[in-house]
Amino acid sequence: MIGLVTDSNAQLPGDLRERYQVAVVPLTVVVDDHPYQEGVDITAAEFYGRLAAGASVSTAAPSPGAVLTAYEQLAAAGATEILSIHIGSNTSATVNAVTVAAGSSPVPVEVIDTGTASFAVACCVWAAGEVLAAGGDLARAADVARRVAGQVGNVFIVGALDLARRGGRLAADAAAGEGLPVLALADGQIEAVGRVHDVESAVDAMTAYVVDGAGGAPQRVGVGDALTPELAGEYAARLADRPEVAELVRYEIGPSVGAHTGAGTVGACFFPAAS
Repeated sequence: MIGLVTDSNAQLPGDLRERYQVAVVPLTVVVDDHPYQEGVDITAAEFYGRLAAGASVSTAAPSPGAVLTAYEQLAAAGATEILSIHIGSNTSATVNAVTVAAGSSPVPVEVIDTGTASFAVACCVWAAGEVLAAGGDLARAADVARRVAGQVGNVFIVGALDLARRGGRLAADAAAGEGLPVLALADGQIEAVGRVHDVESAVDAMTAYVVDGAGGAPQRVGVGDALTPELAGEYAARLADRPEVAELVRYEIGPSVGAHTGAGTVGACFFPAAS
């Protein structure tokens, strides 16, 4: 049995988590100096409420001990090796904690530093899970996860540009000019890939971005939102009708991502279904 592990920054929805039996290690979200485990003891709605009320927020990597506990539980359940796929070391210290924990794991662990964040990490998990579900071995699943990390596309609009700027991830020219910037994360930096004047135009622009990025190849797509389910539903419906979309899932943008983008964020991540 091969165990599959990720961290909560991946924003992995319950259906994918259950489909591939993924263990998720929570990141720490600090709100007004009080630490919470993402997805465990603070909900997204609670977090955004605190954020809107002016709370100071930050995020931190899980401890090596917390990661090791996940490995030990998988080993106790029968795993003989583990594939551990995580938010990139270019944006988080999580891979450092994972590497330390892997050194003490009761079974061998292959660590994947995806070099990306949010649902793009989940896309790597999704692709690896497909390989394992089809009977592939750890080496094949790890290769596919690394390949998807280099292929995955993303596009989004954010609810709070000032949070992205404060986090140091927003390119200097991304907020320049009139209108609402349509953004993408690449190499740890958020860059503008378009500019629109209303949210309807944003849905059009984000749909076109996914279609163009697909290049005619079938894609697996995740559409996420931070307290904007109606807008995300409209976007998801638009994408679901496209022949380029092989499968689409919805996910909630939680605190470890929302701390840098705010409520009102909507976007998508996508990768080739044949990866």
